Amino acid sequence: MTSAPLESLPGLLRSEPGLTRALGEPDARLAVVEVARPIAIAALANLSNRRPLVVACPTGTMAAQLADDLMQFVPEDDVVLFPGWETLPFERVSPSVETMGQRLKVLWRLGSEDRSPKIIVAGVRALLQKLGPGSTTVEPIIIRPGIDVDPDRLAARLVEFGYRREELVEHRGEFARRGAIFDVYPATADAPIRIDLWGDEVERLTRFGVNDQRSTDDLDSVTIFPARELMPTNDVRARAAELVAKEPWGREQWERLAEGAHFDGMESWLPWLIEDDRLITDVLPANAKVLLVEPRRMRDRALDLIAEEDDLARTLASTWARDPDKSFPRLHADPDALLAADPASGTNSFWSIDSTPESPDTPVVEASGWGPVAGDGSGLTDRLTQLIGNGYRVVVAADGTGSADRLHSLLLDQGLDFPIRKITAAMAQSGDMLNLGPGGHIVVAPIHRGATLPNAKVSIVAESDLTGRRRAHRKARRQPKREGTTTFQDLKAGNYVVHHQHGVGRYEGMVKRAIGGVERDYLLISYKGGDKLYVPSDQIDALRQYVGGEAPAMHKLGGSDFAKAKSRVKSEVRQVAQELVLLYQQRITAVGHAFAQDTPWQHEMEEAFPFVETPDQRTAIAEIKADMERTHPMDRLVCGDVGFGKTEVAIRAAFKAIQDGKQVAVLAPTTLLATQHGNTFADRFAGYPIRVEVLSRFLTAAQAKKVIAQVKSGEVDCIIGTHRLLAADINFKDLGLLVVDEEQRFGVQHKEKMKRMKTNVDVLTLSATPIPRTLEMSLVGIRDLSLLQTPPAERQPILTFVGEYEERVAVEAIRRELLREGQVFWVHNRVRSIDTAAARLRQLVPDARIAVAHGQMDESTLETVVQDFWDGHYDVLVCTTIIESGIDMPSVNTLVVERSDLLGLGQMHQLRGRVGRSGQRAYAYLFYPPDKVLTEEAYERLRTIGESTELGSGFKIAMRDLEIRGAGSLLGESQSGHIAAVGYDLYCQMVTEAVSEMKGEPAKKAPAEIKLDVPTDSFLPTDYVAKEELRLEAYRRLASVQTDAQVDDIRAEWEDRYGPLPEPAEALLQVGYLRAQCNRLGLRDIQISTSDAKLAPLQLKLSETMRLRRLSKGAKYKEDLGQLVVPLPRRNPDGTKAEPSAYLVQFLRDLVEEAIPQN
Repeated sequence: MTSAPLESLPGLLRSEPGLTRALGEPDARLAVVEVARPIAIAALANLSNRRPLVVACPTGTMAAQLADDLMQFVPEDDVVLFPGWETLPFERVSPSVETMGQRLKVLWRLGSEDRSPKIIVAGVRALLQKLGPGSTTVEPIIIRPGIDVDPDRLAARLVEFGYRREELVEHRGEFARRGAIFDVYPATADAPIRIDLWGDEVERLTRFGVNDQRSTDDLDSVTIFPARELMPTNDVRARAAELVAKEPWGREQWERLAEGAHFDGMESWLPWLIEDDRLITDVLPANAKVLLVEPRRMRDRALDLIAEEDDLARTLASTWARDPDKSFPRLHADPDALLAADPASGTNSFWSIDSTPESPDTPVVEASGWGPVAGDGSGLTDRLTQLIGNGYRVVVAADGTGSADRLHSLLLDQGLDFPIRKITAAMAQSGDMLNLGPGGHIVVAPIHRGATLPNAKVSIVAESDLTGRRRAHRKARRQPKREGTTTFQDLKAGNYVVHHQHGVGRYEGMVKRAIGGVERDYLLISYKGGDKLYVPSDQIDALRQYVGGEAPAMHKLGGSDFAKAKSRVKSEVRQVAQELVLLYQQRITAVGHAFAQDTPWQHEMEEAFPFVETPDQRTAIAEIKADMERTHPMDRLVCGDVGFGKTEVAIRAAFKAIQDGKQVAVLAPTTLLATQHGNTFADRFAGYPIRVEVLSRFLTAAQAKKVIAQVKSGEVDCIIGTHRLLAADINFKDLGLLVVDEEQRFGVQHKEKMKRMKTNVDVLTLSATPIPRTLEMSLVGIRDLSLLQTPPAERQPILTFVGEYEERVAVEAIRRELLREGQVFWVHNRVRSIDTAAARLRQLVPDARIAVAHGQMDESTLETVVQDFWDGHYDVLVCTTIIESGIDMPSVNTLVVERSDLLGLGQMHQLRGRVGRSGQRAYAYLFYPPDKVLTEEAYERLRTIGESTELGSGFKIAMRDLEIRGAGSLLGESQSGHIAAVGYDLYCQMVTEAVSEMKGEPAKKAPAEIKLDVPTDSFLPTDYVAKEELRLEAYRRLASVQTDAQVDDIRAEWEDRYGPLPEPAEALLQVGYLRAQCNRLGLRDIQISTSDAKLAPLQLKLSETMRLRRLSKGAKYKEDLGQLVVPLPRRNPDGTKAEPSAYLVQFLRDLVEEAIPQN
C-alpha cells in the first residue's frame, strides 16, 4: 500500500495532552480548531487501537473535504467516504450508480477485519439513512484471469445487481455481452472492463476506453459491486406483494417490485420494504469508535432533515390519495437513535470534537491557522525562519509538482531553501513513509488549510495559505467522450438521407440480400413514387444524413429534379463562397504577432489548475497555442457545453499573450459575468506580476476613467468588460488577444466594432450554443473550431421536466432543494410583474428566503443581491434571464422557468447549464401556461431541450437549431431554400469545395469511386455485431480505408470488441485490403468472375511485366488498354477453397512492391 505524503506527522501528536486525555475517556469531548482537525483525527486513528474510526460530520460537503485532507495523512486505502444519496426522500429518481456502489463497498469492507478501513468519513444524512435489505450481506463478483466463470450465471448476477444490459457500454452500471466477451462498467470503477472468456475460463481481463471501445491495459483482478442498493430479493418481492393490498395508492410500483423488475427511482420505495431500521452504526465491528464533529450542529441538521421529510410526506399524501395524518415510513432514522449514548454497552459512547472548549476542563489540542499573507510576504518568511530555529518541522504542502517548484523558488528568493521531498517508486512499493525531520520541506500534498501545533512542534503551510486561493480537490474522472456529430450519429429508419447522385430519400433500414448467390448488407432508401434504392454497404460514403427543414421534398429516383436543384445551389454557393473567401483572405494576409513558446511560468500557472483537464480541453489548449505561435492572426471558436471548462482555456491563452508583453481584452455580455470573470482571472493570476481590471457599470465615472487611462498606458495587462470595451474612447497600448465570451449574446453592431478592432489581433470566441452563422463558418473551415465534449468530473445530467405550469410541482421543487441545503433560480422574464411573482412565492413557501434580481436595477443593488445570494443569505433568486450568461454558482441545483415557450433553444440550454455545477443531481423545470396553444416552433424547441439532457449536448442543440430555423439565418434568408433542397451536410461540402477553388487550393480529390464487386459472402453477421448503428459505423470506416494499416486497425478493433472474426466478416476485411491496394495502385475498376479478374487502369514497368510472368503464367497484360487479366485459382495450395479478394491482395503486393518512404 502506498504511504501518504504527510504520514509521518500525525505520530508526533502522541504526547499532545488533549489527545492523550481523550484516549483515556470513552466519551471524551475535545476542542480542535477546524484547520487542525485532519491531523488530529489521523493521530487519534493511529494512537487508539480502534478500527474503524467513524467520523461523523454535519454536512456531506464537509465530510468530502475532510476525507480529501485525511488522505494526505493516512494511506489512501485506509480512508473512505461513506456518501449519502444525492436524491431526496420519495423522489422517483435513483441515486447515482457510483454513490450506491461506493456505499455497498464500504459496508462490504466492514464485514471483515482484514478489509476494514482505518477511517470512515460520513455526513449526517449518510449516517441516518436506513440500509437497504441485504446490503450488508451481498458479496461482490470478483474476476481474475485464469478462473472459471459460467457466462450465463455471470449475466444473471449482473442483472440481479442492477446492471443494465446495453449494446454499447458507456456509463457506470451498464454491461454488454457479445458471445464470449463481457463488457462491464463497475459501479465503483473509473473505467469499464472487458472480460474475454475461452470456454468458461477468463482468458484476458482488460480496461477499455469509452471513446473508441478499445482495450487499453491488462488487469490482475476486478471487484464488481452492485449498481443498486435495493435488490429485488425474495423477501423484498414478498413485502411488495403484501403492500398491493395494504397501500393501494402505490399499486403500480408495488406490482413492479413484486415482479422483481428494476426501474429508475425504485430506491425511493426502500422505507416501505425494510423490516428493521439498521444504520451503518449498527453494523460496525465491536472495536469501532464513532467521532462526532460539532455534535450540536449535527443534531440541528438531523432534526431539520426529519422535519422536512415529514413535510414532504404530508404534501405528497394528498397527491397520492393517502390519509395525510397517517405517518409515512421514513428513509432517515430518528437522530436520537444514533446520538443517544448507552454507557452500559460501551459501544455507543462517542468521542466528539468542537471548535471551542465547552468548559474550562475540556481537553484542547493547541493549534492555530495561518492568517492572510500581507505585503511582500516577509512577515511569513520571518515566522517560518523563527519556527525552524525553534526546532519545528515546517512542511509546505503544495497542490501539484509545478506549484511545488514555484513555491521552492519563491521561498529561495526570501532566503529559505526548502528541499522538495517526494515518495520514490521504491518507497511506494515497500510502503515506506516519507520521513520529514526537523527543518523545512516542500511536499506535494493538496490540503485545504494548514495549521501550527506547538506541542508537537509541527507546522503545515497549505498552498492556499500562501496564495489566498481556495481550491477544489475533487479529481476529474475520465468520462465517456461523445464523438463529434458523425455522418450517421442518430440515423434511424424513417430519417431522411441525401445520396450524392439521386438526392433526398428516406432511409428504411439495413437489409441483407442475396444477389447472384452472394450475401451482402445493403442500406435501403425509398424515393418518391415508391422507388427503392439498395446501396451496398461498401458505398455507404455516397450517403449523407439530411439536416435542414423538418420534412424535405423527396426526389424521384432517376429524375432530373435533384441535378437541377444541385446546379442552382452551386451557382448560389459561389456567391456565398466569395463573401467567405474575402473574410478569409483578410485574415490570412493580415500580419499578426507570432507568440513565443510557453514560458516556465506558463507551466506553473497551468499546474495550479485545481481539476484534471478533460482530454478535449487539452486538445483545445494545444490548438490555441499552435495558432498563437503562427504569424497570421488566430480566429478560433471554442464550442463547449455550459460548465465544460471554456474559461480555463481562455485563461491559459490570456496568460500566454501577457507573457509576451501583449494586452488581453475579454468581452462578456453582462456586467455580472464580467465581474465573475474578473475574480476568476485575478484568482488564477495571483502571485504573478499581472494586473487584471474590470470595466463595467459597477465602477464610478472616476474609477472608469482611471482604468481607461491605464489601459492606454499599458499598466493594465488584462481588461475584462462588457460592450463598454468597444466604445471609441478605449485605446490599447498593445492589444494581442481578444476573447469573446458567450458570443451569441452580442448584436450585429457590436460584431462590426469587434471586426474593426481585430484585423490583426488574435481572436478566441467561446460559446456553448453558437449562433448558426458562427457554427456554419467554423464547419466550412473559415474559422477554426475546437469542441469540448467531455463533461467534467462528477457532473451529472440534469433532470429536465417540460410541461404545463403547476403550482404544486413548482413549490415541491423549492422545498426539495431547501432540504438538500441548495438554492433555486426562479426565472420570471417580465420586469413589470417580477415583484408580484416573488410575493406569491413568499406566500407559497414562507420558510424560503427570497431575493429579486433583474437588469433594470441599479448596479450597487444588483451586485449586493447577487453577492448575498452567492454567500448563501437567500435560498431563491427570482430573476430574469440575466443569469443565463456564464454565472457560476455551485450551490444552485434547481431551475424553474415560468414561460419557457418564449425562450430560444440556445437560451434554454444556457439557463439549464447554470445548475448542477457541483456534482449534485440538478433539476430543471421548464413550464408553459396551461391555457396556451404552443406554436409549432416552440413545441419543437421544448421537445429538443427535453430530449437533449445528456451532458455535452450544446453542440447538438445548435445543429438542431439549424434544422428548426430551416437554416435561414446562416448567411441571409436566400440560403434557406438551398439548404432545404440539398441538406446541410452536402451544402457545407459544396461551400467548402467552392471556397477551396477560389482560394486557389487544389480541389480536395474525393476518393475516386472504385468499382469493386467481389462475389463472396462479405458482411457483418447480426449475431457478431447486433446493433445497426455499430454496423453502419463499421461499414463507413471500411468504405473509406486507403491503406493496409487502416484495415489492420479495424481488424484489431473488431477482434477486441466482438471476438474472433466469423467467415463473412473476414471476407469483408479482405475486400477492405483489396480496396487499399486499389487505392495504392490507382485501380478504379475490378471485375471478378468465377475464373478470372479484370483490373484497370494499371501501368506496369518493364521489371513488373517480367515479374508478372513469373507470378501467373496465364495472366494477360493489355498495355494499350491499361488492363490486366488474372486467372483465379479455385483452391489454395493447402486444398482449401480460394477467396478471390485474398488471392488478389497478395498477388498485387507481390507484383508491384510498395515504395519505401524516404527519411
